[in-house]
Amino acid sequence: MREAEGRRLLAANILCAGSVILSAGLPAAFLEGFSVLGTHLTWLCVCSVCVGTINVVLHLVLNPSQSPKRSSFAYKISRFLKCCIYFFMSCILFHAIIVLYGAPLIESVTETFLFAVLLSTFTTLQCLCILGPNIQAWIRVFSKNG
Repeated sequence: MREAEGRRLLAANILCAGSVILSAGLPAAFLEGFSVLGTHLTWLCVCSVCVGTINVVLHLVLNPSQSPKRSSFAYKISRFLKCCIYFFMSCILFHAIIVLYGAPLIESVTETFLFAVLLSTFTTLQCLCILGPNIQAWIRVFSKNG
């Protein structure tokens, strides 16, 4: 990895970590009675939105120039819709894994699903930004012999 790419990656990770810290402190200034432990559902939503926004903006800013085919509006819309479907599928998968590890299925559906969304935001969203909805690229990156 070149030194410039390493610096960009470090800066992106520092910004993501900063967005998590900001999501714990900033809403307290705007929301009455906000605390991470007391209003955990609000914090999960705010944290997911902050990290997701930072990831998407960083990808758009740091993305190299694309070919003319990939810059068309129809291509971008279809790619965005596929990425949304993959993100939702990863949320469902994380939700199922969390329930299998012992989270209550019926009593705390909202908390469990929002936690799954947070996990998907930290893991799947970055991969979707970099790899896109290309299944072959995902298999190549995440397989043992890829």
